Amino acid sequence: MKINTSLPTVASGKYSLKSISEAAHIAESRGYDVCSSNEIGHNPYLPLVIAAEHTEKIELQTAIALSFSRSPMDTAYLAWDLQNLSNGRFILGLGSQVRGHIVRRFSMPWGAPAPRTREYINSLKHIWDCWQNGTTLNFAGDHYSFNLMPPFFNPGSIQYPDIKISMAAVNPFMLNVAGELCDGVILHSFNSLKYTNDVIIPNIKKGVTKAGRSMDDIAIAAGGMIIVAKDENDLIIKKEQTKKRIAFYASTKSYSDIMAVHGWQDTHEKLYRMSIDGDWDNMSSHITDEMLDTFAVTGIYEDISCKIKDAYASYASQISFDMEVTTPSEEEILIHIINQLKS
Repeated sequence: MKINTSLPTVASGKYSLKSISEAAHIAESRGYDVCSSNEIGHNPYLPLVIAAEHTEKIELQTAIALSFSRSPMDTAYLAWDLQNLSNGRFILGLGSQVRGHIVRRFSMPWGAPAPRTREYINSLKHIWDCWQNGTTLNFAGDHYSFNLMPPFFNPGSIQYPDIKISMAAVNPFMLNVAGELCDGVILHSFNSLKYTNDVIIPNIKKGVTKAGRSMDDIAIAAGGMIIVAKDENDLIIKKEQTKKRIAFYASTKSYSDIMAVHGWQDTHEKLYRMSIDGDWDNMSSHITDEMLDTFAVTGIYEDISCKIKDAYASYASQISFDMEVTTPSEEEILIHIINQLKS
């Protein structure tokens, strides 16, 4: 099982050249396998350029970069350069986002995500094949068409041309596309074992079968809602904080199917109405301990690695796990947990 950590973000108050380079170097020294950059408040590609310069082995992944806010050609150039700069360590993690953000925040067109994503990924592969192998660029689809690549704008071949593509997916249609075309699937942090077994795995398999592939060809990245504490008192505090996070996701229409799988549709509707009314402070009171245990993995330093394995080892090949480190002893604890998870 590979272990992923995230680079600093704007929200953390630590977004700078120095903080990114230090975080990437430290992540590699701690034994992390993957270092990811997200698109919350900043461009996800730029930090990985810095991380590539200050690391040697750790894989570098966008988790995620928005697809529909950029032309596939723009994404192709970004990924090609990062793959080259990192000596083959880059993973392109893509996500569609929701209509409101694409249309209202980025002023870009919106369409059915799954068909558009299928074209997006196929066009990327055509572009990269043109650059690496000199094939004629001639991709035509309903959403994207590319047929111009003068030599002056062709970056040329690189040493490591096989760029891995992972895709964030929640609903059956996107999971189908991921199974058909991608190297990996990035699961949302708001997820459960039941939803994974009932919806995610079967729909990835449909895509895999359509493409004549094997489930072994797909890396599944999970985790994200993992809460680790130094003792039981600290864990109680963090559990209450986590209930607020769960309440936010459980109130969102995009994730109502996950609540419905567990028979908690009424709770979803109630939380949705509270979010519309701006009653954010009271929403977590509707998240029960059963819901907490369903959507999050919680534990103290001594038992968290076993709990993480119990929750994810049956299907995930990569998990996201971070822990606040403020003392040398906590540094040793984190490295120990990482080693336990990888064993």
